Formats: sequence, C-alpha cells, structure tokens
Amino acid sequence: MRDTRILMGMPITVDIAGASGATLVEAVFDYFEHIDRRFSTYRTDSEISAINRGDLPIRDWSAEMMEVMALAAQTKNQTDGYFDIRKPDGSLDPSGIVKGWAIRNAAGIVRRAGVGDFFIEAGGDIQSCGRNASGLDWSVGIRNPFNAEEIIKIVYPRGHGVATSGTYVRGQHIYNPLGADPITEIVSLTVIGSDVLEADRFATAAFAMGRQGILFLEQAPGLEGYVVDSNRRATPTSGFGAFCQP
Repeated sequence: MRDTRILMGMPITVDIAGASGATLVEAVFDYFEHIDRRFSTYRTDSEISAINRGDLPIRDWSAEMMEVMALAAQTKNQTDGYFDIRKPDGSLDPSGIVKGWAIRNAAGIVRRAGVGDFFIEAGGDIQSCGRNASGLDWSVGIRNPFNAEEIIKIVYPRGHGVATSGTYVRGQHIYNPLGADPITEIVSLTVIGSDVLEADRFATAAFAMGRQGILFLEQAPGLEGYVVDSNRRATPTSGFGAFCQP
C-alpha cells in the first residue's frame, strides 16, 4: 500500500510493499502528525514554540525534545559548528535534524510490525528497506536542481538513508552559521548514510560548508555525497558510484 499526504509542511510518502498495510500506514502518518505538533516552529501550540517564547523551562521538556537537542549538540560538535539549530535571533529551530530523526523512528514502527519491505520519504529524505512490490531494489532519483523534470542520477540505497539539502526548491534558506552568509556556490547536495538520520544531519552541515562540504563527506566514515554547484558541475565522493549500480 502506498499513500502520500501533506504533513509537517511537506509531502510524506509511505509505501508498504507487498501488503495492504492500511493500519500500519495510518500509524506512521499519526506519528508524523505527533512530531509536527511537538517540533513545528510554525505552530504556536508546539513544544518548540513554547520553548522559544520562554514559556517552558528545560525541566519540563519532553523526552523527545531532550533527545533531539542532544543529537543537535552532538552534530554541532562533529561538524565544527557548521550544524547549529540556534538561529541568529537566538531562537531554536531543530528542523535540520528532526526530519531525518522522525523518518528513522517511523521506519522503526514499520520494522516492529514485522514488515521488511518499505519506503518512507519526507520532503526528499528517504529510508527504505528490502524490495518494492515488483521485487526490485528501491531506487531514488536525484533531480537536476536547474530542471526539476530531469533526473540526473539514480541511487539504490539498499537499506541506507538518503537526504538532500539544497536551495532550488525552497530558495535561499541555508546559511553558514559561522559566517551567517547564504550559500551560493553550491545548489544541491545529496548524502547517503547508514540511516536517514545520519544522512540528514550531515547533509545540512555539509551544505552549510559550501564547496568544502563534499571534502568533509569524502573524509567522513560511512558517508557518501553528490554535490551540484552553481556552475552546473556535479562532484561525487569516491564511494558514491557504488550506490548507483542496480
């Protein structure tokens, strides 16, 4: 069963291969709705909005909020500050890590139900497992950031997570937290990690590094990447090609 809905301000697709899975699909979408209610910076009734208003002291934060904040701090340390959920105005915006974290947790819901063939995508970040309804490996298309109708690379994650950061859909919204300047020299960066959380958190940080991001990924164990720069030139890490073989 495959279904797509708009949640968390983006399209989310859940595909349970080879089974009706209606109840399970509903459980996954219910989980994403729960995450939106807790972490959305656009909802005045969310927990993160209450924190940013100063209405919720740290002793009253939920366990989920504490987990995400710990992951954000860890990622900031691992990327020498290029990942930072604190915005210039002092507010907290964990969206750069929540999406991958939520997809990973949603995949856990599916696995605990005994399902080994599934695909979950939220706003371009993906966790898949097993095979699709046709018995083939799941595949992910990387779009040309200069032509959304064109796929420039096909990736076969085979259980790994895939995340893409870029400015070609939402416009300029990613900044270098160490310099507060918008990133203009690259337009799209796709990362493959051991799971979607690893891919997502390092995609955000590596994009903020600009041209140096692909070098960071080349040296990072367990990560591969594919960047498209403003001159329309694509550069992969040395191990990225292995994920492009069917």
